Amino acid sequence: MFTSHDGLCGIGELAERAGVTVKAVRFYSDNGLLPEASRSAGGHRRYGPDALGRLRLLRSLRTLGLPVREVRRVLEEEGDGADGVLEDAVAGQLRALGSQLTALRWREAGMRLVLECPPGERADRLRLIGAVTTPPSTASLARFWRAWLPPRMPARATAAFLEVAVPQPPDDPEPAQVLAFARLHALVTRPCTGAEQPQPEAHKAGGSRAPAVLYAGLAQAYELAGAQLRRGAEPRPGEELDSFVDAYTSAYGSRDTPAFRRLLTGQLAADPRIDRYWELAADVITAPGGPREPTPGTAHDWLFAALGAQTAAAG
Repeated sequence: MFTSHDGLCGIGELAERAGVTVKAVRFYSDNGLLPEASRSAGGHRRYGPDALGRLRLLRSLRTLGLPVREVRRVLEEEGDGADGVLEDAVAGQLRALGSQLTALRWREAGMRLVLECPPGERADRLRLIGAVTTPPSTASLARFWRAWLPPRMPARATAAFLEVAVPQPPDDPEPAQVLAFARLHALVTRPCTGAEQPQPEAHKAGGSRAPAVLYAGLAQAYELAGAQLRRGAEPRPGEELDSFVDAYTSAYGSRDTPAFRRLLTGQLAADPRIDRYWELAADVITAPGGPREPTPGTAHDWLFAALGAQTAAAG
């Protein structure tokens, strides 16, 4: 309760009791967040007893960094709904903070990258990292693959492939990971030198369902091969290779025979490769000094090596 005879207080007393500035009280009042009880004969603001608690809540919400529009939503809700609105507002602010922290970590790692490199390489590294947003966006990588995948790929199959083919940048990167992502972005955004991007022969498989069947099968085979790569196993025939070959037989409508495996070996050997993409993708997701994380590219190489060894042994 305020000490004045009418139970109201002026803006200065209210600000002092709440631990905020008079300017802040005036701002909240002008924006309708802190209603005035009345005005004095001289036009000065007067506040009722409830204003102190409301002002302290305003201060707390703003200390958490909630924008004015979210503060207004919390204050306008009453009863059981108020907690839900507050929870949503704080969760949204946490997401925004997480994005800001990620951006700061990427900037810090980028600065370290420039600072720690030889002077002769700084201009090139500045150019590379300057082309990447913070936090980094993978949109350029997704566009690259959408242009490369078969045009008949269903949207769901394309989304499933992008999920494994596009590396997700770490929230707290090392300088080497920043450099790898910047180089990857430069790789996929450089101008094409040919009339069109070379496509694997498998993309010409007939039928509207063939591309989806092929890539769904390859995803399963790559997952199996990835487990072998993590164990450090050498390429060899087995369930992983059978799944790999089955993806192609299903897409082509063929049977799995020794002759088909020989034909597939030759086709895959002649197909265009994107090795540099997969090397950089692995560098993005693998912390320096840590175990190398498999990618669809390294899984494909493991399976192709297993297929080549098998067909060579069979003569």
